[in-house]
Amino acid sequence: MFIEEGSKYQISQSIKSFFNSAELMTVTSNNGITVQFILGDSKGHGSMPVEHMNYLLKRSNLTQIPSKRALLNTDQTEEQIG
Repeated sequence: MFIEEGSKYQISQSIKSFFNSAELMTVTSNNGITVQFILGDSKGHGSMPVEHMNYLLKRSNLTQIPSKRALLNTDQTEEQIG
């Protein structure tokens, strides 16, 4: 899974303590090796290897929140099909 800058992720209850009890994480940078992020509610920032972020996504510890743009594109596509 490609991790884009600006992507938002919901942090699961089981790992919130590792992220200053934040509920959301927003990716600010991805250079292919390291992902930098900021935490919701101004609870901090950090970075982690891309492999670790993919591991957290695979285990459902992080859940991507669809962007409004993606939702709008999906709505338009369904209207065009129907």
